[in-house]
Amino acid sequence: MKLVILGGGGFRVPLVYEAVATNALAAAGLPSVHIDEVVLHDASVASLDAVTALLAERAEELVDPPRVSATTDLAHALTGADFVFSAIRVGGAEGRVRDERVALDLGLLGQETIGPGGLAYALRTIPVMHQVAQTIAKVAPNAWTINFTNPAGIVTQVMRATLGERVVGICDTPIGLVRRVSRLLGVSLEHDRDRVSYDYIGLNHLGWLRSVTVDGVDRLPDVLADDALLDHIEEARLIGPDFLRALGVLPNEYLYYYWKTDEAIAHILGAGQTRGEFLAAQQAAYHAELAASSSPLSVWRRALHEREATYMAEARDTTEERREEDIAGGGYQEVALRLMTAIATGSPERMILDVGNATPAGRVVPELGDDVVVEVGCVVDGDGVHPLPVAPLTLPQLGLMARLRGSEAAIAEAALTGDRARAWEGFALHPLVDSPRLGAALLDGYCAAHPGIAALFDR
Repeated sequence: MKLVILGGGGFRVPLVYEAVATNALAAAGLPSVHIDEVVLHDASVASLDAVTALLAERAEELVDPPRVSATTDLAHALTGADFVFSAIRVGGAEGRVRDERVALDLGLLGQETIGPGGLAYALRTIPVMHQVAQTIAKVAPNAWTINFTNPAGIVTQVMRATLGERVVGICDTPIGLVRRVSRLLGVSLEHDRDRVSYDYIGLNHLGWLRSVTVDGVDRLPDVLADDALLDHIEEARLIGPDFLRALGVLPNEYLYYYWKTDEAIAHILGAGQTRGEFLAAQQAAYHAELAASSSPLSVWRRALHEREATYMAEARDTTEERREEDIAGGGYQEVALRLMTAIATGSPERMILDVGNATPAGRVVPELGDDVVVEVGCVVDGDGVHPLPVAPLTLPQLGLMARLRGSEAAIAEAALTGDRARAWEGFALHPLVDSPRLGAALLDGYCAAHPGIAALFDR
């Protein structure tokens, strides 16, 4: 089978290659997809060359690795694809730096996918991904697209207008949380499938784990009541166990930015550089070291470890490092591998995915529209992706989801039509902005920082 990786010159592409080349599912005797061809697509020849060299070095350590090729021609890359993995970063690291700084200069949260920075990222990304979806529909209509391009929820929603159910958004944080809680309860999602179920609902980077049932009994209350158990859950340490007990849920880690916004802004400003600025500096040093090294793979592995260790550093005490258990959820590359395997082999897999709200049995969340993409537990098999029902949302959960997706939908419409008023509305009504004055200032700031955004409204 042929896998096409869009954004093929990206830093994390070797993780996806590693997943399909080594295939831990097959090694464990489980049904597995066989990817024999990987095509990398990117706009940058230099980035493609760097990643191709990394993968060539890794291939020397493997038995019968997939063939790898690289191209800047999108239609050529996609032709004949069985699966498309999308991880495009429109504007590169510098675009992220500007997204974060415009917000911070107005006293607002500057973060890649949360708040106004995420909306600016969407404005830059949605026109490109709309064109990508049209190309996939034209040259690879039977391919399944796995979208990891951020902000993943609204980007997936836009792509679904062209590709329908054959595009699915993924993120590793929800299923990673479920896996870690399950391990604390002495069960495994892989080996105890018939014993474990869970209720997770939300949007990408905004969701709640609301039950974990083992042998018919919801054990989440036991976890929430036990400080020793909660100490092993990064989300509880970020937000605080007492508040989570009051809510009766375990949140996606990104809710930290909604519930501790002032602290997050203060920590980012106190660090002296944003996450985007840190990664831009690291990336420059990384490429310089790559050019001078005889083993690009070892350079990449060191840089990867540094990125993982400093992830969401602004949310932690400056003396605290991430624990190994915090990053032991499997990663998005494993989510992608399991999704491809279930579709290709028909062997059912339960996972948390970004999918359309409408199902044959009715809407997952009755109060939201059919086109809204929600993040929810699904069963994936040879017939596709089947969202599972969830318990009713609380009013605060529904309210936050509706406000966020309404803001993002306005931004998406602006990105596709050039309607400046809709962009203003999207920025102004975001839960972390909530101000027409600041919404207008954000829009002006992003137009000044990004010529591509300004051009959207000059058409």
